[in-house]
Amino acid sequence: MHCALPTTIAPASPDLSQKLPKLIPRRRPQIEQTPSNPPPPTPELPKVPNLESHTYITPTRRILSEHDHELFLSSETHDLIVSLVFSLADSVQDTTISAVKKSPAAQDPVTLGLLNVLDEAEKVLKRCPPLDTSSRFGNPAFRNFLTAVGEVHTSWHQSLGVKDPAALDEVSAYFLNSFGNGSRIDYGSGHELNFVLWLLCLRQLSIIPDSTFPALALIVFPKYLDLMRDIQSTYYLEPAGSHGVWGLDDYQFLPFLFGASQLVHHKHIRPLSIHNEIILEECSKDYLYLDQVRWVNSTKTVQGLRWHSPMLDDISAAKSWAKVDAGMRRMFLAEVLRKLPVAQHFIFGSLLPAKEGMSSDAESRLGDDDGEGEVTVDGMKHKHSASSWGDCCGIKVPSAVGATQEARKRGERSELRRVPFD
Repeated sequence: MHCALPTTIAPASPDLSQKLPKLIPRRRPQIEQTPSNPPPPTPELPKVPNLESHTYITPTRRILSEHDHELFLSSETHDLIVSLVFSLADSVQDTTISAVKKSPAAQDPVTLGLLNVLDEAEKVLKRCPPLDTSSRFGNPAFRNFLTAVGEVHTSWHQSLGVKDPAALDEVSAYFLNSFGNGSRIDYGSGHELNFVLWLLCLRQLSIIPDSTFPALALIVFPKYLDLMRDIQSTYYLEPAGSHGVWGLDDYQFLPFLFGASQLVHHKHIRPLSIHNEIILEECSKDYLYLDQVRWVNSTKTVQGLRWHSPMLDDISAAKSWAKVDAGMRRMFLAEVLRKLPVAQHFIFGSLLPAKEGMSSDAESRLGDDDGEGEVTVDGMKHKHSASSWGDCCGIKVPSAVGATQEARKRGERSELRRVPFD
């Protein structure tokens, strides 16, 4: 006979689910539709002019004083430049490079023709190797490249449809100035703007239709950037000015303006994303801003945007791309067009005319203010602020690309080094 063991009833397990903290979905960051400080408006882009009985002019410098500069800022040419640059940015808002490459604008004959011109310039670059100077400063072989381009560009422009010799002479001046300065062996945002002014002149000649604007901003302009990166890496072009382009980049500005417009309404990529290497690697092929940040990082010898590009680092703290976009547009107006040391290098012809009353003697004295100083460079007088050396032809600064390249030639480690106290 088996004795039944007493049955033990296990105590009920407590319901711990009630003690778990409730998971509250993270609130999706709100995209600012209308920034509190809205961007400058885009001036209306005027229709292409009628040039049937037009007289072309070889472009020359006309901004030689504060008075000339003020006249320029109130001129139709100033508004035309702003209109084109902002219209290019507007045309690529919420658009990727991949999408534009699949669009009809990418296959337009003029788009293909512009790309072919840049391909030809790349071939000239390969025929003009740098001299072995072992210096991080500008390589004098850059002048050979400029000379070679000057000898062959006529056929390039003719292939685009610029047949009139006088028109070709005027338009090509902006193209040739877009590669940098041969005397100083430097390059900056003024030269970059000349490339866009070249496109503007071709638009005024009815060669470039407005329908190609997205392709100009995201296919042709990046092709120009790639060419300039090769030129900078080959000849170690020095930054035009004492401190580069306001700390954004040693050379370029417009990729940040166009690139910010691309990202204005992006649902996932934030301004802080420029610190994420994976996002830069995966998304830079589609977004110009990220591509330029990645290039800047690759040319520096110190790790971290906050050390080599503090302004880019500061901008990354913005709450939205709308704020970045608005800030870039304001910066273009204030730091390019409204800065005399930069604007004094602009050239004016018939397609981009000077306003009546502006100086016409490029050798004349640059203003009469006692507080301003003058320096002669390339046989031309330059105006500098009394409070600084100036933004156009200051103390020679070695190329960051050159420093990296020379270090690699000497067998030094190519990895970025950390700042000791980082």
